[in-house]
Amino acid sequence: MNRVFSLAAATLFAVTLAVPAAPAPTVDKIVADYVAARGGLTKIRALKTLRQTGRIFAGQGREALVVREVKPPGRIRVQFTIQGVTAVFASNGTTGWKVSPFEDDMALKELPEEVTREAIDQTDIEGPLVDWKAKGNTVEFAGNETVNGQATYKLKVTLKSGAVRYSYIDVASHFEVRVDSTRQVKGLDLKIETTFTDHQKTGGVLFPRKIEIAAEGRPQHARVVVDKVELNPALSDALFERPNLPKP
Repeated sequence: MNRVFSLAAATLFAVTLAVPAAPAPTVDKIVADYVAARGGLTKIRALKTLRQTGRIFAGQGREALVVREVKPPGRIRVQFTIQGVTAVFASNGTTGWKVSPFEDDMALKELPEEVTREAIDQTDIEGPLVDWKAKGNTVEFAGNETVNGQATYKLKVTLKSGAVRYSYIDVASHFEVRVDSTRQVKGLDLKIETTFTDHQKTGGVLFPRKIEIAAEGRPQHARVVVDKVELNPALSDALFERPNLPKP
C-alpha cells in the first residue's frame, strides 16, 4: 500500500489512429485551444497558490485522505492520512523530505535528488503547456491517438529540466485527458500513466476531479477523487520547510 501512495505523491496521471485527411493543427493552435478550455490565460496566470483536498483509493478498501498544496516556485507538500496516521512528502524548492510512518519509520528522511527534481517540476500550477516557450519548454506534435474512446492530439513535452512527458489533448473538448511520464523509483525508471476525467471549473479554471495513476508492469493502481479545490489559499513558506524531527 505504501508504494502506491508514495507513487501517487511523487506524482500530487491506445490505439493509434490513421493519419487524418486534413492536416493536423499546429502545436500553437492545440495549446491555445487547451488554454482557452481551461479558462483562459488571465485566470490561469492569476493562480499563485493551490490546495487540493480529496481521497485516494488503492484497492481492497484501502483509502486515505490526501491534501496537496503548491506554492511556486518549487514548493509542494502532499499529505496522506490513514486511520489517524499521517505521512508527508514535501519540497521547499531546493531540497525534499518525507516522514512516512506507513514504512514503519517515523524519522524524517531527505528525498533523493531525482525525486526532488520531479516534485519541483510539479509546482508549475499553470502547467507546462501554458507559456511553454517563455518557460524554456519544448512542445512537439507526436500524432493522433485514442484515449478511453476519445480522439486526442499527442504532444511530446520536454521540460526545461530535461524531463519528458507526453500530453494527450482531447480533440473535441481540448481538455488534457492523459499524461505519460517516467519516474525514478529506487534508481530505476518507471513509466507512469495518469488519466484525468470529470473536469470541473473552480474560480473559472478547469481542474480534473478524478485521477487514475498506473505504473507499467505493476498490477496496483491508485484512484484519486478531488473533493475540493482552493485557489490562492494563504500558504506560508514554513509549511514546506523540513520540521525539527529526528533524522535516522
